[in-house]
Amino acid sequence: MFERLCIIGIGLIGGSIAKAARAEGLCKQVVALGREKNLPNMQRALELGVIDAFYTDAARAMAGSDCVIICTPVGSIQAIFEQLKPHWNPQTLYSDAGSTKASVIDAARAVFGEVPGNFVPAHPIAGAERSGVEAAKVDLYRNRRLIITPLAGTDSQAVDKLGEFWRRIGSSVSLMTVEHHDTVLAATSHLPHLLAFALVGLLGRKDEQREIFKYAAGGFKDFSRIASSDPTMWQDICLANKQEIIPLMQQFQAELKRIEQLLQNDDAAALFDTFSYAKQARQRFLETFDDPS
Repeated sequence: MFERLCIIGIGLIGGSIAKAARAEGLCKQVVALGREKNLPNMQRALELGVIDAFYTDAARAMAGSDCVIICTPVGSIQAIFEQLKPHWNPQTLYSDAGSTKASVIDAARAVFGEVPGNFVPAHPIAGAERSGVEAAKVDLYRNRRLIITPLAGTDSQAVDKLGEFWRRIGSSVSLMTVEHHDTVLAATSHLPHLLAFALVGLLGRKDEQREIFKYAAGGFKDFSRIASSDPTMWQDICLANKQEIIPLMQQFQAELKRIEQLLQNDDAAALFDTFSYAKQARQRFLETFDDPS
């Protein structure tokens, strides 16, 4: 499908793309582009057979690459575009894996003046608590959703080709607008991560005095799992999508306040209704959406 796939940011996300593409025979060669400080990680990727070569020089990495996927934290994408601009090839398919899309589009416009037609914004809805290339999994994207957010000027053939690439590594591909993507992901991913970070931070400070974690059960482990996610990545995501996240945080605070009032009033019936509705809503989700196929 591609002669040379270039991954920029060969960590969990980029490494898993590389592994899956290689396993499915979607490219003849996989290379990585990264910064000097990431040399040990790229060297490890080479040792593990995730990539065939790595570079810190964009010109060398881009030479012969007919597909380039940016897998760095979204806060660094404008700098990546600036690095790529002198070597941008109209015949190459460019994409990204960022968890916010408006910020990526803004970064492209800031560097190029417009979003190049051969850049196809995308977001794989998959991840894990661990980071780095050693955490990469060949099946990370299997039976997961991949969202493409094309613009009016995005080349339709590039969209089709990227969609086919992701389908062949096992993903279920959806198209939506940039705005819809950021609104949906703020509610289903960004807010839950913030809640997990906040709760674990709160209990962590208490644990220093009262050994709370010693008695934590499975429910705490399940809920807090995503608080193990990469802090740099989530700092970038939350700042980039704060306009969508902050109203949701305010709504959540209001819901907590409502439940607090129910407790103050010993309103058992309303508490039961609140918990029952949430249980039923989650069951609908499991029955309707849990299997992306």
